[in-house]
Amino acid sequence: MISSLLRYAIAFTALAMLIGANAEEGELLIELPAPTYDSGVSLEEAILSRRSVRSFTADSLAPADLAQLLWACQGVTSPNGYRAAPSAGALYPLELYVVIGRVKDLTPGLYHYRPGRDIGSHSIEMVHSDVTLQDVAEAALGQKCITDAACCLIVTGVVERTRVKYGKRARQYVLLEAGHAGQNVCLQAQSLELGAVTVGAFHDDRVRALLGVEHLPLYLLPVGHPHSAGR
Repeated sequence: MISSLLRYAIAFTALAMLIGANAEEGELLIELPAPTYDSGVSLEEAILSRRSVRSFTADSLAPADLAQLLWACQGVTSPNGYRAAPSAGALYPLELYVVIGRVKDLTPGLYHYRPGRDIGSHSIEMVHSDVTLQDVAEAALGQKCITDAACCLIVTGVVERTRVKYGKRARQYVLLEAGHAGQNVCLQAQSLELGAVTVGAFHDDRVRALLGVEHLPLYLLPVGHPHSAGR
């Protein structure tokens, strides 16, 4: 009996190290590695060399790479809760999802990104384990770059969050914000020696159905190890 309890305790401890609990909301979240702030690649180098990459190898991403990409898109960068991409009125209408195909130690499926309260703290929550990159590609006119990628970030917008302050200008501000976030992802991928491409051709209703939300789908961002130079 003692040995059985000990084995259970060890297994539970190992699981707790992988999965962090959000006490306030009662949800189990997978804590991501903290981002780094010095890649050794200057901003100017990343801008100069950034290209759209649509062909990827079968190599998996490291969890740290995924964490860095998500943080660059919507991570917290200030004790005041400000994020990596500028937001009109700091209202943050964007919601970020990622469909994982090949990331080491993470189960494939659809996840929701959760910025933390502190700088660099963040996590992902699995939404559906049965959503695949092939599903996303089918919603995006069959684009092969999505099925070949290691993961695909999905940026959505909740326009109502911005409308409460900016009224009729809200939609335009949300679209601008998605562009800021998308460029952050592209430059971060470049600094990690990864490839990324921005995809805007997709059926909104089919992407919504995959996510299970009524948000406005704005961007698909397939990311992986580049198979060839982009353009």
